[in-house]
Amino acid sequence: MKKKIIWVGSSTILAICIVLIAAGNYFYNVAINRSQESVDLHGGGESVTAAKLLSEEEEQEKLEEITAWTKKQNFEMVEIKSEDGLKLKARFLKNDQPSGKAVILAHGYKGNSEQMPGITKFYYEQGYDILKPDARGHGLSEGDYIGYGWHDRKDYVQWSEFLAEKAGADDIFLHGFSMGAATVLMASGEKLPEQVKGIIADSGYTTVLEELSHQLKYLYNLPAFPVMQVTSVITNLRAGYTFAEASAIESVAKNKLPLLIIHGDQDALVPTEMGNRIFEKANSDKELWIVPGAGHTEAYTIAEQEYQEKLKAFWKKATGK
Repeated sequence: MKKKIIWVGSSTILAICIVLIAAGNYFYNVAINRSQESVDLHGGGESVTAAKLLSEEEEQEKLEEITAWTKKQNFEMVEIKSEDGLKLKARFLKNDQPSGKAVILAHGYKGNSEQMPGITKFYYEQGYDILKPDARGHGLSEGDYIGYGWHDRKDYVQWSEFLAEKAGADDIFLHGFSMGAATVLMASGEKLPEQVKGIIADSGYTTVLEELSHQLKYLYNLPAFPVMQVTSVITNLRAGYTFAEASAIESVAKNKLPLLIIHGDQDALVPTEMGNRIFEKANSDKELWIVPGAGHTEAYTIAEQEYQEKLKAFWKKATGK
């Protein structure tokens, strides 16, 4: 009888372990592994407010204007090699009226450097050179996995050095959206070139563990423990980082640069409270702007003019110019 109990208990534990490992590998392949497949993240849709801002005709006209401007620009493909040997690509747009100002725009999860055309146009019109990297595991950059900003943070140090040393930039800002926001926040805790003057994070998450746990709950109705912990172990073995260490909130505590945090109050993909907590943790000169009615990364759509004025004021304060 005792042997039978031990056998049943051992078999049950083994079965649970097999299921957890299978689940961990599944979630790794869905969320971390580079693939062409995409998952509909919870809270990833547009808000009702955003949809009502412009009529279909006005929205189409605005899109056509931005698209036409983008097609006229001469983006140069540039490349760096990461610390771990990956070839990373970026689109670089030199301003035809050089001012010594530059911005690095960081795209979101499963995005690429061709995105963010509206904010690209705005920065260019303000005299900025524009650098738009493809994050590792995205677009034209090498990489077999998505780092959610953690390994990318060191890539952004190198991209900043590229702008300072090869493009002659005197004033550099890092501006990211969603995963890109977490990336620039994580980079803010590193030793950046002195030419980097400020960090702008739009809809960034606190840690990869908290963000993926949030998605797991709403997409699959599963508790984070122990699935996320097992997936984190698998990620560490296959990609070299854990979900807990990939922390924007801990990185921002080390940051000494001026910081502008932007978050929509209707953000269901990256909960607004994450933006509040990042702001509270930051020790540098900081500003938090919670945008009424905005869903995930919708602040520029919801309040374009105010967004632009916020940026101008932030640049001026950060550079003294």
